[in-house]
Amino acid sequence: MNERILMIETSTECCSVALSEGARILARRIDETPRMQSSMLAPYIVEVLQEAGMTADDLDAVAVSEGPGSYTGLRVGVSTAKGICFGARKPLLGIDTLQILACQALTVIPGVTRDFDHIVAMLDARRMEVYAATFDAEGRKCSDTAAVILDETSYSRELEAGRVLFIGTGVEKFQAIRPHPHASFQPCFPLAPAMLQPAREALQKKEFKDVAYFEPFYLKDFVAGVSKHAIL
Repeated sequence: MNERILMIETSTECCSVALSEGARILARRIDETPRMQSSMLAPYIVEVLQEAGMTADDLDAVAVSEGPGSYTGLRVGVSTAKGICFGARKPLLGIDTLQILACQALTVIPGVTRDFDHIVAMLDARRMEVYAATFDAEGRKCSDTAAVILDETSYSRELEAGRVLFIGTGVEKFQAIRPHPHASFQPCFPLAPAMLQPAREALQKKEFKDVAYFEPFYLKDFVAGVSKHAIL
């Protein structure tokens, strides 16, 4: 199948967009500048469509990273994807952000070899907390997504059982407290091109989201900070 999918990833500080046709990525845009999703997402979408000579009407679906991740980033990505789907009458696909990282470990990171038995995808939360899930060496999810408080004993079972690749925005703080001969660490943002395989599978299975009611998976409720200038 040569389905055409627009893929949007804004779950972290990074903003990335990719456009695929079948198993090929036709165009991509990536910006790791913090807090640029609101200003860069729409121009990137226009650019990748223009580069491929397409419009939204030519798409078969729009895929968006559904979380967990940044509250603001997820809302920007999901609201933009829903707007395109509503306007162009295209199906919406929601892709697990941690699944994207697992696919990234298998497909798009230069220098990462598949010399591991498990993948642990981690997104940085606060202090020593991460949002994480474990995957097997083929990228199949084998644990629920959870908020994990990291310490020196975290993931001992996986590390004793074999080689583990820790990947994502939360791995550096874990690497600092948990060096292990079976552990390798790949700090990176989840990126839109890595959504290709799960997005194609979701489209083929017609696992569509309700454009009107779909909401990101935040994992935890958003807590707004109190301004230093607030009047008490």
